[in-house]
Amino acid sequence: MEKKIEKVAVLGAGVMGSGIAAHLANAGIPCLMMDIVPPELDDADRKAGLTEKDPRFRNKFALKGLKGIEKSRPPHLYSKKFLPLVEVGNFDDDWERLKEVDWVIEAVVERLDIKKSILERLEKTVVPGTIVSSNTSGLSIDSMLQGRSDGFRKNFLVTHFFNPPRYMYLLEIVPGQDTDPEIKKAVERFGTYVLGKGIVHGKDTPNFVANRVGVFASMSTLHAMLEMDYRIDEVDAITGPAMGHPKSATFGTADLVGLDTFVHVVRTITENCPDDEALDKFKVPNLVTAMLEKGALGRKAGAGFFKMEKSPDGKKTLMVLDYKSGQYVPKEKPDIPSVKKAAKINDPQEKVRTLVYADDRGGKFAWRVLSETMAYAAHRLGEISDTVVDVDRGLKWGFNWELGPFETWDALGFKKALSKMQQDGIALPGWAGRMAEKGVESFYREGAGGREYYDPLKDKWSSEPKPEGFLLLKDLKREKKVIEENPGASLVDLGDGIACVEFHSALQPRMNPVDDQIIEMMRKGLAVAEKDFRGLVIHHQGEQFCAGANIAMLLQASQDKNWKAIEQLVRDFHAMTSGMRRARVPVVSAPFGFTFGGGAEIAMAGVRTCALAETYMGLVEVGVGLVPAGGGHVMMLERFLEGIDKPILSNLPFIQAAFETIAMAKVAGSAEEARGLHYLRPVDHIELQRGMQLQTAKRMAIAMGEIGYRPAMPRTFNLPGREGIATLKMVLHNMKATHWISDHDEKVATHVATILCGGDTTINSPVAEQTILDLEREAFLSLCGEEKTQERIAHMLKTGKPLRN
Repeated sequence: MEKKIEKVAVLGAGVMGSGIAAHLANAGIPCLMMDIVPPELDDADRKAGLTEKDPRFRNKFALKGLKGIEKSRPPHLYSKKFLPLVEVGNFDDDWERLKEVDWVIEAVVERLDIKKSILERLEKTVVPGTIVSSNTSGLSIDSMLQGRSDGFRKNFLVTHFFNPPRYMYLLEIVPGQDTDPEIKKAVERFGTYVLGKGIVHGKDTPNFVANRVGVFASMSTLHAMLEMDYRIDEVDAITGPAMGHPKSATFGTADLVGLDTFVHVVRTITENCPDDEALDKFKVPNLVTAMLEKGALGRKAGAGFFKMEKSPDGKKTLMVLDYKSGQYVPKEKPDIPSVKKAAKINDPQEKVRTLVYADDRGGKFAWRVLSETMAYAAHRLGEISDTVVDVDRGLKWGFNWELGPFETWDALGFKKALSKMQQDGIALPGWAGRMAEKGVESFYREGAGGREYYDPLKDKWSSEPKPEGFLLLKDLKREKKVIEENPGASLVDLGDGIACVEFHSALQPRMNPVDDQIIEMMRKGLAVAEKDFRGLVIHHQGEQFCAGANIAMLLQASQDKNWKAIEQLVRDFHAMTSGMRRARVPVVSAPFGFTFGGGAEIAMAGVRTCALAETYMGLVEVGVGLVPAGGGHVMMLERFLEGIDKPILSNLPFIQAAFETIAMAKVAGSAEEARGLHYLRPVDHIELQRGMQLQTAKRMAIAMGEIGYRPAMPRTFNLPGREGIATLKMVLHNMKATHWISDHDEKVATHVATILCGGDTTINSPVAEQTILDLEREAFLSLCGEEKTQERIAHMLKTGKPLRN
């Protein structure tokens, strides 16, 4: 029987410890977060009237960690309502409470002597069978377990979370030589299905998998910059999105992590990997040593490779270190053709090929660092992990790379890149040449049952591992489960009588804006589901769910005064969301990531929603001078007036709450916050594991169908009408008078107030849904004709930021 984990203790309330505790709370797991008792009272303690026996003093460090959770930005918690799940204590007074927990996570300072003393003390306290793990980023298990009993070793392993634990998908699990396989399995299942993590299996080597290769890539980049005479901002332009890496690129990431932390990880390798063939790449250059001496540690110190300077007039300028002069100079945007070209490409494989094989400064630098990184990863295979899959996943999930090093090698062409590395004199393990001689042309290939990977150490192909229950659309499409398809969306058979509409915008695949192709497929999907299926799911597995309507298309139609086309678009959108709500089979929406505007309305139109925990949802149309036009007002009224069916005068506060949500374009920072803003309902489900989201949504549709699903009847609303509009207009007038909003803000918000209050009516005259939809359509068309709205749309398209005009 698999061990249950129902309560966890975290030892250490610093950045990592508090972050882990917070994410346990996000998953609904009670957590005891403990730290040491301060060595002595300080002046602030005495001023606060504390004594050495006062719990506020004794729990001072743990309470600081708890306050850090509460005040964190970005937030560690999905919602502050989870904060009470984190209790605090200290190592002296509360140590015996560790008998209450099923799992103890050690997250104290990265010093071997301290960790060993903690583990020695734990062995004397915890109940036999309690799981104990260390969150070390690279200390060896054997060294930490010196002197520990066989029973303790059996229940011990490393669980390396990446910072911040809420947002970083990666969890490295590293067993010791004596770890019970069942304990490893229990932690892996808990990490996958309860905490929503992607698991990478590592070996007991310094810095494990992701940091070992990722830190090498950073150090290789640093040395290449110095040797090839590139600027810091020039390097970050090359090693950022153009290479398929995050916007923070190399040096921005170092500033974010902290230069002292980064160098500590580097020195872990230099001190513990004497046989590493690339040890020279881990030598810390004088540039970095000088920065450490000056305290230029990155963002936490206000300066690192970059710093923000503020002029007397309040204008901010991002500065970059000129390492030759030691001075900060304004950051520049390098004019590198390959970088510009690659940045416009969505496909990560084509992107990296375009950059690396370009004959310019971008291509030369990209090839240098990527070829060295691919070679380094190749040498580590079998040492840090047994499969190319774990190495690639470690870099993708821990460093947010679009492609891991072996996937990058495939993208560049295995034999072509191999030949080029050999010509450059880059040393490679013997299996690379043998792999080419045997005619193996890639590390990955598509097999009948899904993606397969090649194991060069065993010379065989295997199926890429996938956790039980994960349902992937790409696998279903490979099995020819596509029913209908156009460039913007597909209708896919999920099996068991459930179909799925999948978005994959041809023009903007990252954001999937709603256009006529998506609307067409939604219409077809509803018709086919009602005829041939027992339920429908709206989901895809791209980067962002849906960033709203295609505003570029809308701007063009507005400038052309093509009002008929815009009106038809709104009517079609209304028909789509109304069709979802009134379908004869249950429709479950499964949003994630950016779910804005029309995307939020599609998500809200599902009779149930299965939202990923990291869903950022909001009706944001007022930001471009418009109002929601996919039925958003109706759905918000339904949610805010739930249970209020009689004509009562006191429903205006509920209307005003809905008004503020829409008119202020409130965006939820998580699915749990979306529930608080009424974008999600109490009956909607929140899934932490993105690999399980489609499966869970499918099961929800099946369950509703099995109990005899019937669509809800259209309802009427008793709305305050003219009286409510007057009240909300007074609020807007006061906001404008105090310069909180502009004239155009007031105009847009007045439309929102008019729609939510039901227009020209009174509380005693029921308003039908269609009336609200008509008001919504009329307001949207009116605002499309406004010059200031068109300016706002154009500004958003150009800068990605709202314009206050």
